[in-house]
Amino acid sequence: MTEGPGHPIPLVRKLAAEFFGTFCLVLVGTGAIVVNDVSGGGVTPVGIALCFGFVVLAMILALGDVSGSHINPAVTCGLCAAGWFPAGQVIPYVVSQCAGAIAASSVLRLLFQQHATLGATLPSGSETQAFCFELLLTAILMFTILNVSARPLVRLITVATAVAAVIAMSALWAGPVCGASLNPARSLAPALLTGTYTSLWLYIVAPVCGALVGVGAWRAVRG
Repeated sequence: MTEGPGHPIPLVRKLAAEFFGTFCLVLVGTGAIVVNDVSGGGVTPVGIALCFGFVVLAMILALGDVSGSHINPAVTCGLCAAGWFPAGQVIPYVVSQCAGAIAASSVLRLLFQQHATLGATLPSGSETQAFCFELLLTAILMFTILNVSARPLVRLITVATAVAAVIAMSALWAGPVCGASLNPARSLAPALLTGTYTSLWLYIVAPVCGALVGVGAWRAVRG
């Protein structure tokens, strides 16, 4: 169902869509990391990146007409800063996204009880380096979302493909350096379930800052 003047979508349905979409993102994305670890590299870094990209593609196509399929608190904050999303719905969206992510990590904890981190994002170098990567990559993601979505003739499949491409590109390029989270909910959930809080702050702050930078870049280009 598409939202319109005669058929507004209730907020509870939008929140359910954000919960389920983020659940699938964390289940498949971090699950690929866990399976890669327990299988001795059977998924491979390229496979992990593609899993993140494909699940985002699927969720935007499946849920984009319900909630917008943000499935990322940083994206929700960025869309609000751009004037595309009501401020009063930011907190409910973020809560739903984090709840979905935590539910997914809980499922992975039940399935892989001996795994130490459940795909938590950890920097391989300095926190400053990881912060810059997360900020810049999220800025690119936000810039892409705003520019692609702004074109009136672009269909949902194009938006989904563009966002999935940025996610996969980020994981392929920067995954070995910072984990390429770009999503506070994705990083928060496995950290809570495993007690892995090292550098968690940067994976919450940097994506939000990056989303705001992306909004600024979009305004500069599109006026």
